[in-house]
Amino acid sequence: MSTPQPSDAAPIFSETDWSALKTYGIQQVTEAGDTLFEAGEAVGDMILVESGGIEILRPPGSSEEEVVVASYGAGQFSGELNLLTGQTTYLNARVSAPGVVYRVGPASFRRLMDENPDLSDVVLKALLARRENLRSNAAARSIVIVGHDPSATAMALRTYAARQRQPHTWVVAGTPAGESLMHAVGTSTDELPVVITATTVLRHATPSLLAEHLGLSYQHVEGRTLDLVVIGAGPAGLAAAVYGASEGLQTVVLDSVAAGGQAAASSRIENYLGFTSGISGADLTGRAAVQAQKFGARIASPCEVAELKADGDILQVMLKDGREIDSRAVVIATGASYRSLPLARWNDFEGAGIFYAATELEARACGDNPVAVVGGANSAGQAALYLAGRGSTVNLVVRGGDLTAGMSSYLADRITAHPAITVRTSTEVTQLHGGDRLKAITVRSNAVEGDTGTEIECLGLFCFIGASPATDWLKGAAVDEDGFLLTDVSLGDDMLGRQWGELGRRPLPFETSLPRVFATGDVRSGSMKRVAAAVGEGASAIRSVHVSLNTVGV
Repeated sequence: MSTPQPSDAAPIFSETDWSALKTYGIQQVTEAGDTLFEAGEAVGDMILVESGGIEILRPPGSSEEEVVVASYGAGQFSGELNLLTGQTTYLNARVSAPGVVYRVGPASFRRLMDENPDLSDVVLKALLARRENLRSNAAARSIVIVGHDPSATAMALRTYAARQRQPHTWVVAGTPAGESLMHAVGTSTDELPVVITATTVLRHATPSLLAEHLGLSYQHVEGRTLDLVVIGAGPAGLAAAVYGASEGLQTVVLDSVAAGGQAAASSRIENYLGFTSGISGADLTGRAAVQAQKFGARIASPCEVAELKADGDILQVMLKDGREIDSRAVVIATGASYRSLPLARWNDFEGAGIFYAATELEARACGDNPVAVVGGANSAGQAALYLAGRGSTVNLVVRGGDLTAGMSSYLADRITAHPAITVRTSTEVTQLHGGDRLKAITVRSNAVEGDTGTEIECLGLFCFIGASPATDWLKGAAVDEDGFLLTDVSLGDDMLGRQWGELGRRPLPFETSLPRVFATGDVRSGSMKRVAAAVGEGASAIRSVHVSLNTVGV
């Protein structure tokens, strides 16, 4: 998928293409001042302007006036990425000049995306470009997050909004702007973080509450059996969703945080095929998420899975909130989570100086102050380079004695040559220092006998150490000694239950010891732990899904 350009936001259609677009809509005669949709509606229509004009407006806030954020005339259409994601409308649409419009509802919009690849490509580029425009214009005030800085709960909200590429504004509590907003909506500091939208105020806000309000959480349909549930929306899960949905499988993707997985925490991926200048993990996985939704996959997050029941013909995915999803097949792509260091006050400083990602959001929180990166793999190396490039002096703390033992040589070479990065091999972090946020750390060399440690200034500690498989919720599946899921040829006959005898076959590639349950990416035992490998596994697993469902050739 190509990167949208500014001109993509206002495509020009030929007479033939415009006529084709109108076949998906229902005609409506309009008068100036008519409301076409309002913020808070569960579904939004794509509006084709045959004649006249319409304006898209940010609704008036508690202390702000209504603002026009976009306008469309004859031969143009309204809509942004929420048409694809199913997000609740957060802007208003009003007729500015009388005329005729065609309303394209969600079902018809889905048909457009499925039936007409040329038109759908133009429309999709416009939706993406418009979402980027909305993130930087007055529409960004349609969602305002108010919280303390630093605050782990506020950081979780900001991370979720950023991963969703959601137009929003961050306001620090205690500042004049923060105090004014809190007074206007009648909230207090003990209710922070707060999210303010056109239709509500969310107190003690969490990503789950925000997702529910935006319509981005899982929408349950009673009695529905899906073809495929993908658990985990990192590169492996998104690849499975793209190939599953594009090949006709009714697909839902669930992620406990947000689409992107660990890859979204990477500031730059340089060794992914086709991106010669590199690409940020957030951009790569963001494109993949849109691509999956383009083919009809539904992505729900945050949405935590509590249990998988795989003892019948239909698999049952139990959500933490008690809801149940029935599916014919499941792909587990939950990946692995970075471990934390066993240090006093670690939890106190999470989101207040301790981070597990190095993106624009975390870098902005640290400014150009001294930081430290802990870890010796590629993710740690990329983080060190990114932060140094943002003006910070960086201490790269590596427990092992050789930087190249777990890191690609091209990264190690750049790091050792960078004047702002100090590499400390055979070194560990032993203490954390600070009040309400991290101010310094103590590091100790394991190569120097009797070293008692050195305190160094550190306003941001970025942790990229070993990972643990995210499989605690899964029972009954065979795993290796470290908890990673065993698949296909790694499964001995003694690991396979009676169901396999009834099926009359052995596990397919990427299939676990549970029939029609597949594992891809970092969660799978023996995986390469590289983005490209995860994408390949996710795509390849769909072939096995088809075989297990007897839908090969669909």
